[in-house]
Amino acid sequence: MTNPVPRVAAIHDLSGFGRASLTIVSPVLSSMGIQVCPLPTSLLSTHTSGFAGYTFLDLTEEMRKVIRHWKELNIEFDAVYSGFLGSSDQVGIVSDFIDSFRNKEQLVVVDPVMGDDGTTYGPYGPDMVSAMKELVQKADIITPNYTESCFLLDEPYREEITERDVKMHLQRLSERGPGKVVITSVPLKGRKGHSYVYAYDKAFNTFWRVSCSYIPASYPGTGDMFTSVLVGSLLQGDSLPIALDRAVQFVSLAIRSTFGYGTPRREGVLFEKVLYSLMTPVTVSNYEVVD
Repeated sequence: MTNPVPRVAAIHDLSGFGRASLTIVSPVLSSMGIQVCPLPTSLLSTHTSGFAGYTFLDLTEEMRKVIRHWKELNIEFDAVYSGFLGSSDQVGIVSDFIDSFRNKEQLVVVDPVMGDDGTTYGPYGPDMVSAMKELVQKADIITPNYTESCFLLDEPYREEITERDVKMHLQRLSERGPGKVVITSVPLKGRKGHSYVYAYDKAFNTFWRVSCSYIPASYPGTGDMFTSVLVGSLLQGDSLPIALDRAVQFVSLAIRSTFGYGTPRREGVLFEKVLYSLMTPVTVSNYEVVD
């Protein structure tokens, strides 16, 4: 049976305050006409970027119970989409989930959230990086940022990277299993003032690039936002370059809409003000094919 509304199993953490993970994933995908079935990995009072003293509840055992019940109900998903995972045990649970719920038409997207700016996030050590290397092999699409692509490939992080090296990263990651690889936040050499997203589609041996103007502000949750729009766009039937373009445009619009308000950056972008843009047809495309 085909689901009348595309259904996504969204495996992310849930923060009570601060825009990140499930508090972004759910409204973004819902606005795009996608049913979101959350599988929370942990419950936090706030997200971890910029907040001190936050509470944290590990939901690893509850994840197993939820999955067991979903299996009993024979629920089918059009996509499985995982983000931040708190332990190697949770990585293993997601890996088993993909195996158990896999179907021929399903889209499996892994956002291997591990770090940024050349360093891993607090709870991530070598065991988590190794576990994530295994998980990405089961994905159809992965969306690491540049730092995370270095971790996955055991490459040193550099302040700038050439386009030739970005393409090598994309192809090498694709050789690990995923047919499509997207790398965000690429610090392209000699291109100050712009942020770049690169993608590779192994089936067509084609590289894509989308750029946007740099804004001097950093907000948590933008990676979750980017991948969520990408997933929703692909489930709507868009091509990879169009999905990339929509994701970049939406994140850029959300950041620009937020920057002028002067709200605390730790609260994330005011994406609620621009959700309407996800319900309109694609009118402008800025993607480029990279030779």
